Amino acid sequence: MFIRLTFFDFQLQYLDEVKKIFNEEVVPVVKNQKGNLGVWLLEPTNPMEQFISLTEWISEADAQTYQKSGVYKELVDKLKEMYRTTPVLRTYNVASRVAAIL
Repeated sequence: MFIRLTFFDFQLQYLDEVKKIFNEEVVPVVKNQKGNLGVWLLEPTNPMEQFISLTEWISEADAQTYQKSGVYKELVDKLKEMYRTTPVLRTYNVASRVAAIL
């Protein structure tokens, strides 16, 4: 598996709008990308800290196809008027995974 984390620093007055756009416009598009296993928006407990968009992929190749298609840039640009700073993308291979059974 492969993980992409995008770190966003949003202007505080836009937080409700950010969450609405992410859930209604970003999530459905990302979920429909080949190889996507999940998409989450992590909201900091301290509103002065960064939000994190986490996407999980079957393979790095699937994540790269998504990146190269231009869809990622289109989605990130949906929120660009709400940034305090430019988002930062970081990628990770999953070294180990433990799933909890509830």
